Amino acid sequence: MARVVASRARRVPRPSFCVSGSSKVTIRSTTFLIAAGLSVLVPVAAAADPHGGRHGFGDRAPAFDWSSSYVGLHGGMALSGTPNPFSRRNGFAGGLQLGLLRQFGPAVLGTELEGSYLGRAEHGVPHGALQQTWRIAAKLRGGLSFDRTLVYGTFGYAMTRFNAVGDLTPRGSWQGGILWGGGIEQAFAGGLSARIEYNYVASRNVKSLSPAGISHSDLAGHIVKAGINYRF
Repeated sequence: MARVVASRARRVPRPSFCVSGSSKVTIRSTTFLIAAGLSVLVPVAAAADPHGGRHGFGDRAPAFDWSSSYVGLHGGMALSGTPNPFSRRNGFAGGLQLGLLRQFGPAVLGTELEGSYLGRAEHGVPHGALQQTWRIAAKLRGGLSFDRTLVYGTFGYAMTRFNAVGDLTPRGSWQGGILWGGGIEQAFAGGLSARIEYNYVASRNVKSLSPAGISHSDLAGHIVKAGINYRF
């Protein structure tokens, strides 16, 4: 009895999957239609979702976009040496700025050109004093945005005009120096924003000539200023 069952088990035919010619044509047509549909839908979906569907935690588009060009005004106080808001050597600082910002997620990067009058902030040097009168600066800006609030740092190069006081010469000369600082900016409706910024400028080997001879001084300047920008 066991031999008969085993014989019958060996004689059970295996299932055969055969595809007819018409079925092959149907499968190929269906595959072609699916591929054609995907070729149309994928670009449309990519256009609708510029992030390509990669929305992880913190990847949401910011509610406010800082990308823009801007022009503005600033005003504040220029200080020399050790910052002292009550020193008679301080001067009023005021000027213009223009720049460009681009936002990448929460990061904001940009460039800025700035021109300022420094109110004759005075630096003591051997046998006299030098006064800061004008400054032109090219700066890089970089920071993080928190919706309409931007916290940033700045770094660049500044050209400062110094005027000699008393018997010192030359009467007016330009001196280059490294600039760095930081600030915070708040955006409002209508393309307006307001900011507070601090800059430190280090001018090395500033030359002055007196009857006693030639001297070279390293001069440090500070500016604390408020500004308003119009973004477009």
